Amino acid sequence: MTDYRSTTAENTAPGAAWRRGAVVAALMLAAFTFNTTENLPVGLLPLMADDLGVSLPAVGVLVTGYALTVVVVSLPLAHATRAIPRRHLLTALLGLLAAASWASALGVVSYGPLLAARATTALAQALYWSVMGPVAVGLYPPERRGRVIGLLSVGGSLATVLGVPAGTWLGAHAGWRTPFAVLGALALVSLVAVAVLLPASRPQESHSAYGVAPDRRRFLVVVTTTALSVTGVFTAFTYVVAFLDEVGGFGEDAVSAVLLAFGVAGLAGVTVTGPLLDRFPRATLAVPVTTQTIALLGLYAAGHSKPATVALLMLLGASVGPAFMASQSQVLLVAPGRTESALAANSVAFNAGVAIGALVGGGLFTAVGVRGTFLVGGMLTAGALAVLSRGRTAS
Repeated sequence: MTDYRSTTAENTAPGAAWRRGAVVAALMLAAFTFNTTENLPVGLLPLMADDLGVSLPAVGVLVTGYALTVVVVSLPLAHATRAIPRRHLLTALLGLLAAASWASALGVVSYGPLLAARATTALAQALYWSVMGPVAVGLYPPERRGRVIGLLSVGGSLATVLGVPAGTWLGAHAGWRTPFAVLGALALVSLVAVAVLLPASRPQESHSAYGVAPDRRRFLVVVTTTALSVTGVFTAFTYVVAFLDEVGGFGEDAVSAVLLAFGVAGLAGVTVTGPLLDRFPRATLAVPVTTQTIALLGLYAAGHSKPATVALLMLLGASVGPAFMASQSQVLLVAPGRTESALAANSVAFNAGVAIGALVGGGLFTAVGVRGTFLVGGMLTAGALAVLSRGRTAS
């Protein structure tokens, strides 16, 4: 077994704290940039469609196709790159993000090249989410794994609250290409910090390369929970604007405010949950899955009440981010093999849930109306809770 004492001593040496902190900050910035890049077309659909001369659904494919690309390539890429020093790998991934963002901003004159740039970014993101956690966690003692994962999740959550709204506003005032140029610059900042400050050690030399307490059964429980809970959320949330209009009776301006409240609650949820992951690893997964179930079923039952709708959507927002964050932390604990492959599998479960949930929600929207999407979404999340509870009982 690898001796990690020299690595730990190096990471905890005086003067190393600022380097570790700077690397984690750079990884948080990159997570923010990737998440913003992934979802930004949602806010720029009309502008991009008009400029490129394509339909709104065609621009929507830039988001759904992105998620499906992550599903397909995450595990193969994680396996193929498992021996590459992480500084070199992350530098390459962030370089791809910057180049694809600038290509979208400066060189794209038609839909095809933009789709290629999006596919390139999706390939980079698929691998980034697999290696980011082990790299950041490996800079700190094992008992701080959950806290570090919490910090990374804050960076990703800020994309929903700040990145996409700011990018949408900038695109409306300066053209849809401008926010992509800004995102390319942010990727370059992360790239330089990682290239300069992250040690070039091989991944297997870090304690974060393997789970603390490998448990294949528990790993499968966590991944299944991720898949079911995310499918449940996106079965409903994909059509939340229609729900707020048709069921809740909110006007257009009010819808934006409610969605902002959802995002702020999500950021608050991951901020509060992060420090608790190491102390209560199982509870920090079970609690948000439970509250997510309550929120979805509550919206089905009480969505006609505006105060109840706002409160329940904020509860949902405060649950979704912490649930995935806690599942990532659990995977780092119980990974039966290398952690980057285990995290890739959890990422596949998440992105498959996004795509399947949107498809299921679309079918339900047509068949039973928008309220029905929240009922089925709540039932799927309840199924995730049942899997998690049974797994705990079996252990």
